[in-house]
Amino acid sequence: MGKVQYYESKVTDDVKFGELVKVVKPVNLYGCRIGDNTFIGPFVEIQKDVTIGAFCKIQSHTFICELVEIGDHSFIGHGVMFINDLFENGGPAMGDKSKWKSTRIGNHVSIGSNATILPVAVCDHVVIGAGAVVTKDINEPGIYVGNPARLLKKYVK
Repeated sequence: MGKVQYYESKVTDDVKFGELVKVVKPVNLYGCRIGDNTFIGPFVEIQKDVTIGAFCKIQSHTFICELVEIGDHSFIGHGVMFINDLFENGGPAMGDKSKWKSTRIGNHVSIGSNATILPVAVCDHVVIGAGAVVTKDINEPGIYVGNPARLLKKYVK
């Protein structure tokens, strides 16, 4: 029988936590910043060079890759996947970070479960529906659904 290697949660020393952050293990957090009063659920991975704002909620099974910034008062549902490699040369960048792209999520953004977020910018006051695939920047507040994600309803104050 083959040899098996088991891994547990990992939170590296270079993670910067704000005040009153709640983290439910198991998680993998390294080289990221987590804002005040933010909740990180179990089975979440947040890679280095990621910034999570204050008063956010990151639900279980979410993957936030390098080069993602999430604003304040944002909600990330279960199983949301962020992507930084668009396979522009027909395959993965194989660790060549010069081929990676960044993502910026604004303030008061809610992203539904199992959404996929490619490298984009999303303005403030946006709701992205469950299962949506965001392939382009979102510059107008509102509700976005589908694959690719499209405006369903404009935000009304």
